[in-house]
Amino acid sequence: MTKQVHLAAHFPGVNNTTVWSDPAAGSHIEFDSFTHFAKTAERAKFDFLFLAEGLRLREQNGVIYDLDVVGRPDTFTILAALAAVTDKLGLTGTINSTFNEPYEVARQFASLDHLTDGRAAWNVVTSWDEFTGENFRRGGYLPKDERYGRARKFLEVAIELWDSWQADDIVADKESGTFLRRPDVGSFAHSDDQFDIAGQFNVPRSPQGRPVIFQAGDSEDGREFAAARADAIFSRHSTLDDGQAFYKDVKGRLATYGRSHGDLLILPAATFVLGDTDADAAERAHEIRLQQVSGQTAIKFLEQLWNRDLSDHDPDGPLPTIDPLPGENTVAKGRASVRIHRDPRDVAAEWRARAEAENLTTRELIIEVTGRQSFIGSPQTVADTINDFVQADASDGFILVPHITPGGLDEFADTVVPLLQEKGVYRTEYEGETLRDHLGLTRSAVAGV
Repeated sequence: MTKQVHLAAHFPGVNNTTVWSDPAAGSHIEFDSFTHFAKTAERAKFDFLFLAEGLRLREQNGVIYDLDVVGRPDTFTILAALAAVTDKLGLTGTINSTFNEPYEVARQFASLDHLTDGRAAWNVVTSWDEFTGENFRRGGYLPKDERYGRARKFLEVAIELWDSWQADDIVADKESGTFLRRPDVGSFAHSDDQFDIAGQFNVPRSPQGRPVIFQAGDSEDGREFAAARADAIFSRHSTLDDGQAFYKDVKGRLATYGRSHGDLLILPAATFVLGDTDADAAERAHEIRLQQVSGQTAIKFLEQLWNRDLSDHDPDGPLPTIDPLPGENTVAKGRASVRIHRDPRDVAAEWRARAEAENLTTRELIIEVTGRQSFIGSPQTVADTINDFVQADASDGFILVPHITPGGLDEFADTVVPLLQEKGVYRTEYEGETLRDHLGLTRSAVAGV
């Protein structure tokens, strides 16, 4: 059976993915930028708009990371404002489970779901670094196993709060006014090693029953968490083989939790570069990568692996001959752009071997190893490739991350989307009202609806 392609749009913060120095780039904090981006996504009939969130500006060598200085306004404020300028587009926000409380977050998302007539979604994330924890009263950070343990219980409590109301608990009566059908409506009590709360949840059942739940972890714990509770999982696997392996693994876990294949969507993040021809797009992609990774940025990435001050290193020369410093990373504070899950000395050895084999400078090597555009080509090539990935079960669709904000999505909406529609694999109009409708998620799976 031919699958339908799901598309969403990620509004990126100022970082090395965006070419913020380009004359076409706009503000990452003014509301007009968010409005333009959201309206383009809705015009293209995307499922949803996605906002990430950082709770602290990153530092490197004690100085605010040069690509992070703008920061990001509050997620709920932006999404609530976008509700007024969109009609169908889902609105997804990243909210941290490590440094928030279930009652507050459940109330905010239930309110957003009412405000949008059923278009709200929560990307549940954890925080792993002590650096971010310094912004909060509790401080510190949780070890990996405890992070996901708290996240599971956090989401469990939020669901209990949403489910404390049933669909018919509130009745509108013109003569006597609105009244509650059950005297105990909204009552809850939960006690475990993370939370000890009791009371009444004061937001009625929202249009979707519960907001859609997203999750982004790729670890063993993250995959299990998604299989148990999430409606969709963000993936970083951008190749066909890796995507198929991830897809098979996560979907294969669903039956353990009494869930079916269609109860969880796999949506990798994807960048793109379009051109009149594939050759034009490839040339344009190369220029964009040069803009994304300047010599200064290359040194910043290098320091994150080497864990040393390398500000005097020549980005147009070879890699350092000294080895990285093992142990705690004291150079990069916060979520580093170069994510290292192995011994940095082993990674450095691989980088040296590749640089020597391909005759690459430090900057050229960093451009190669820090990622590249997922889809490069003419609109026809990109449309074909996206559809091939979805039909081959490497994903259920993609979350697109343009390199220019806010207008970087326009060309895709005007050229690639019509080709997907011609193939019959992408909607020409929204057929439902809620985000669950857009994603093809059954509402019967949500209690009380």
